Amino acid sequence: MEVILKEDIKGLGYKNDIVSVKGGYGRNFLIPQGMAIVASTSNRKMIAENIRQAAHKAEKLKKDAEDLGAKIGDLTIEIGAKAGEKGKIFGTITALQVADMLKEKGFDIDRKLVTFKSKISELGEYQVQLDLHKEVQHDINLKVVAE
Repeated sequence: MEVILKEDIKGLGYKNDIVSVKGGYGRNFLIPQGMAIVASTSNRKMIAENIRQAAHKAEKLKKDAEDLGAKIGDLTIEIGAKAGEKGKIFGTITALQVADMLKEKGFDIDRKLVTFKSKISELGEYQVQLDLHKEVQHDINLKVVAE
């Protein structure tokens, strides 16, 4: 029996895959649980259309991320931190602080998309990576100064 998976199932396949399973497994478990549908001709056409539309949306999201990266450009943000006499900062610089500074500059970036390339423990300049899309990353400069 061939079924079209509606979600990822470990050991069987991924969403929208057409897989062959035993009849009882398909009729008694996968279909009633809502994990799969019968791979009829009309359902195959419907899934093909859904995949085509999803690819179009994914391409648009990637293009938007690339445009945002180009708009950000070689941005340098400056964050103040309390520091000792030798330049070692008290505490740490967080992704939330970077996201807030970007918001002040007019870029609405979620804090979960901010990745530090190195640990920030002293005053100075650092590179911060923004994961704008799974295929688009953009680096910005972060300058940590004493308050």
